[in-house]
Amino acid sequence: MTISSSSQAHLDWNLLRVFLAVAETGSLSKAARKLALSQPTLSRNISDLETSLGVRLFERISRGMHLTEAGRALLEPARQMQKSAENFSQKAFGQTKMLMGTIRLTACEMISGHILPSILSELRQTHPEIQIELVATDYIVNVLEREADIAIRHTKPKQVELISKKLGNAKMGLFAHVDYLQRLHDQAGSDKPLKYDWIGLDQSNLWINAFQKTKKHVDRNFFSFRCDNIMVGWQAALSGLGVVPAFKSIAKKWPEMQQIKTESPVESLPIWLVAHRELWDNPRMRVTFDALTRGLNEMIDM
Repeated sequence: MTISSSSQAHLDWNLLRVFLAVAETGSLSKAARKLALSQPTLSRNISDLETSLGVRLFERISRGMHLTEAGRALLEPARQMQKSAENFSQKAFGQTKMLMGTIRLTACEMISGHILPSILSELRQTHPEIQIELVATDYIVNVLEREADIAIRHTKPKQVELISKKLGNAKMGLFAHVDYLQRLHDQAGSDKPLKYDWIGLDQSNLWINAFQKTKKHVDRNFFSFRCDNIMVGWQAALSGLGVVPAFKSIAKKWPEMQQIKTESPVESLPIWLVAHRELWDNPRMRVTFDALTRGLNEMIDM
């Protein structure tokens, strides 16, 4: 018996499941109960399979379905295919079980709020068995002490117990709402930064130290609006309270936010992915780490 290559290419492998059920039970009605399908559906399936193969597989007799010579020849190969399919399913389920569980991430507030949601949505669509916990903070969470599984940081960790990968540098700029700039009759080209209202941090000296590196000596009173929550600072800038430093890749999501030409105290920040070395061989970690690597590339060199 020869089956044409075109028949093999178009063979519906689901029909083999029907073929095996009918062959092993010897009856359409019994096979229908076994597969929870209707008897007319199974009858059509057998006819479709015979048409596809170009051979008769069963003799319809009064006591049920009897395999033809061609049917008997195909019975064992069909059983082997069924075993292969079951083995495939078991291995796939095993992989899913290895991925099943929670990954705890940490990143700064702006990346957590404006970059990670789309990355994590895609990850969850592909791997719904992975659950995500996100620690959104501008303070360093201790990966070494397992306060997080994966961290997105802007400095390279020094601990040898941690694995780190630098994805690149994310450019920063100074941004203000166009309405605010119009109120100042500014053409986005001023080289006099002291004329602006600046949005900064309250308890943190991060921006003060950054400005001082550009030889602009400022103190906390330089900032007319202060809040240690950077997301709040960005919303303040959106409302026209003044100028705020931000990632260019995030700021571009708001066309009304205009970059001013005054030199930014921080031109770019490196993007590092950090994980504990002991967890590196966990499939769930590797899948999440790879998803973050791909997704965070939109921030690099923007």
